Amino acid sequence: MLPFLLLLLTSLKGGDAQTVLGRSKDGSCHCEVNSTLWSFPVLKYEDVLLQVKTCEGSLSSLQEQVLLSTTRLPQIQAQVENVTARLQPFQYLRHQGLYTVLSLRLLGQELSQLEIGLSEVHTQLNNTQTQKLSTEVGKLRKDVERMQVSDTINLKTVKENLRYLKNSVESCKTIPKDFKGQHRYCMKGLISNISEPVTTKISPYGKTYISGSWGRQAKMDAEGEKDSYWVQTLLNNHIYGNTLRVYQTYEDFMASVNHKDYTLAPSYNHADAVEGPSGVLYGEALYYHCYGSADVCRYDLKTNSVKRVTLPGTGVGIKNKFPYCYYDCRSHSDVDVEVDETGLWVIYTTLSNHGNLVVSRLVWDGEAQNLTVTQTWETRLFKKAVSNAFMVCGVMYATRYVNDYREEVFYAFDTATGKEDNSLALPLEKVAKGVASLGYNPIKRQIYMYNDGYLLAYQTYF
Repeated sequence: MLPFLLLLLTSLKGGDAQTVLGRSKDGSCHCEVNSTLWSFPVLKYEDVLLQVKTCEGSLSSLQEQVLLSTTRLPQIQAQVENVTARLQPFQYLRHQGLYTVLSLRLLGQELSQLEIGLSEVHTQLNNTQTQKLSTEVGKLRKDVERMQVSDTINLKTVKENLRYLKNSVESCKTIPKDFKGQHRYCMKGLISNISEPVTTKISPYGKTYISGSWGRQAKMDAEGEKDSYWVQTLLNNHIYGNTLRVYQTYEDFMASVNHKDYTLAPSYNHADAVEGPSGVLYGEALYYHCYGSADVCRYDLKTNSVKRVTLPGTGVGIKNKFPYCYYDCRSHSDVDVEVDETGLWVIYTTLSNHGNLVVSRLVWDGEAQNLTVTQTWETRLFKKAVSNAFMVCGVMYATRYVNDYREEVFYAFDTATGKEDNSLALPLEKVAKGVASLGYNPIKRQIYMYNDGYLLAYQTYF
């Protein structure tokens, strides 16, 4: 019997050793070996090769994406810079918090204040108009209550309705019952035409002082002062002033003789000094914007005393935050005191009204020696889109720049109705580019312009 041998062979498969049985024959060892154990792993190779190709494809795709991103990134950056440059003029709106969302809580507070005010007016008048307003306010209250559990009501629409209703309530109590009878021309409606300048004069302080205000005594029954003219020029950096010059007659004014100067404050930065071109002489007092504050001051020409009132509203624009602009901004023209047939007014703006014009009515109580704000209306006209404004018959008129020699009255807001008209196109000729102030005189029915050191007067027609 032939001896058997054990042969250890190494298989390629996993590198494991294989045992093969053989036998000795003719002096040699004979055994059968399965050569497939050492065959090339084609399937494995192909699988690995496929993975390599897939990896190469993914790498190529990734390289293309990187290349595309490298190409597109400068384009995207350029678009961002372009949009940023276009939005830059409006960034102050966001920085000043003008477009923050109005919370329901604040909206509810405003509505509650409106309901209280309307209740007081309704108790006094109790007419069809107040009943209608009560119904509308009730509907608005339901909308707010629904808004607290649902987002189906447009907040901006509700806010606009609230503004309209607040203005309507103010209009109910604004004009005296006999007002229209006293000034029948006011019943004709808005101003229909404005003349060319009927008075043209250089400021008594010279053309170099480009900001200030001027006019004629605006109160019909002003004792001994009804024919007087006045000039209040901002002598410090065209922003601040502390003096008032008064002429007893028109002839003295035109000749710049026989004047009397009043010192309103001991310095330009005193709390009682004038800030911005905003004054008006009404009766025995000058009304103007007080230095560095949200106050309107009343300087009594007889007693040399000053009384003041703080303007209502959240974030009253002062210190050149919301001046008249349109083409060129008139520095520190944030608060504008005006007068018309119905009395004293102040035109300004607030952050809560998004930088739009606000109109408030001022009342001086001679017995109580107290200056108060009695009514306030909010408009939708952005103050920096306006070159100036004035009041006539309870209507606020706003102007805009046309060219260096012409302004245009383009907008009107009627406090008696709460309605606005932005279709006006009444020209105002001028002799210089800038308009520091516009004022109206209800006695002469004239508009007064402080036009970069020139004093111009215009006649109005209804």
